[in-house]
Amino acid sequence: MRILVVEDEKGISGFLKDGLAEEGFAIDIAEDGTSGLEYALTNEYDVILLDWMIPGFSGIEVCRKIRKSKPDVPIIFLTAKDTVQDTVFGLEAGANDYIKKPFEFEELLARIRVLLRKKGSEESVLKLGDIEMNLDSHRVIRDSKEIELTPKEFSLLEYLIRNKGKVCTRTRIIEHVWDIHFDSDTSVIDVYINFLRKKLDTGKGLDHIHTVRGVGYMAKEE
Repeated sequence: MRILVVEDEKGISGFLKDGLAEEGFAIDIAEDGTSGLEYALTNEYDVILLDWMIPGFSGIEVCRKIRKSKPDVPIIFLTAKDTVQDTVFGLEAGANDYIKKPFEFEELLARIRVLLRKKGSEESVLKLGDIEMNLDSHRVIRDSKEIELTPKEFSLLEYLIRNKGKVCTRTRIIEHVWDIHFDSDTSVIDVYINFLRKKLDTGKGLDHIHTVRGVGYMAKEE
């Protein structure tokens, strides 16, 4: 899951990046409205966290411009503006939610999860054949056995399961699971896929992660 944070205060953006990365999200940071809008229009994000008072285009302007071309991406305003009129103005500009600074990280995370559920991309439990992932407890069970995964392995498996039946290119995977972009070396994905396959192997010859040669990987039920 990939999140864009448009925030000019480095302390806040750094705090958000560290906290959200620990939760398994891939994070992009933009420090002004101009670059934030460019990121939003040229990349795919599951959620956008948008400060109101930023250099360049204001958060309101950025929100309105995003809505014209990407009406479905969830946007949460993060702002020190705290009147009812401000809240209404932000929501009418196209934001899905509005959280006032200072805020508790747990509250922000909960609001992100709510928007993802509404979008249809967030569930508590994901399944792939006999593999079951519990996103709340960060547990993976296969054949009644718990599989110990690192945070990055967990995020990779989650991305594959969410897109089961579809070819996940290496570029897509590295952009949504890692904090690096398409011009980076994608061979790290192959290494992590091997880690996953070994940990998920029950000795029954059932491999739900299939290689699409020259392209990427696909998760299949059978």
